[in-house]
Amino acid sequence: MPFNIGLPEMAIILVIVLLVFGANRLPQVGNALGKSIREFKRGMAGEEERPTPPAATAAQLPPPEVAQSTSQPGSTPRES
Repeated sequence: MPFNIGLPEMAIILVIVLLVFGANRLPQVGNALGKSIREFKRGMAGEEERPTPPAATAAQLPPPEVAQSTSQPGSTPRES
């Protein structure tokens, strides 16, 4: 290991991280860090990114509503 980090050093680092981010955000930070490390390892291994399925296909979406205008085509509004 390039860094010789022991238990006291890890405790100091964890206390500093706790002070910076707070107890409420610490799980979110850990989750984001874990995802980043996994993506980095996957990229280093040369694995291709798996395609994500689309949220909704065109067949599942409702048809768009057509806006209807009240004026006649070619007519202009008159001033009184």
